[in-house]
Amino acid sequence: QAILQLRGKILNVEKARLDKALGNEEIRTIITAFGTGIGEEFDLSKLRYDKIIIMTDADVDGAHIATLILTFFFRYMRELIEGGHVYIATPPLYKVSQGTSKNGVYCWTEEERAAATAELAAKNAKIEVQRYKGLGEMSEEQLWTTTMDPQNRILRQITIENASEADRVFSMLMGDDVPPRREFIEANATYANIDA
Repeated sequence: QAILQLRGKILNVEKARLDKALGNEEIRTIITAFGTGIGEEFDLSKLRYDKIIIMTDADVDGAHIATLILTFFFRYMRELIEGGHVYIATPPLYKVSQGTSKNGVYCWTEEERAAATAELAAKNAKIEVQRYKGLGEMSEEQLWTTTMDPQNRILRQITIENASEADRVFSMLMGDDVPPRREFIEANATYANIDA
């Protein structure tokens, strides 16, 4: 196991040529860590890790970072996704506890938070709800318990069911052509769960 800490957002490879992408330090670090090479030289048999887990904050910026990384994987290391090696970690959004108690219930959705809050309210308990904006707000123990421990963590495996559709969506969402992206956002904005 290894943890590769990336500093902020990597280069959007959908808008950059390969030579510029390879000039990005974060991308070079990823390529070196995986050991597979990229593009036509990609060799899945040299992959050093069975699971590649993207772990970002549970907010809009974290989702954008994950999308940038997935764009890079899709364009230059697609076999990682097709081979079932890419996952997204899902850190909790909330911890609901009774007063200042260190024990509590971790919640990944608004529905879970509402249920945990209602359960404590039924006991006439003083309720404390902690909202996690980022992974840095968690203690080492909380991060391990909720997001990293293989016994407890929730991972979402990234798959490609339709490569041509995935190609179209990556181009639309991450490319230079703004009108199709705006249309997509306007058509799907009602489905978004945005934490503002």
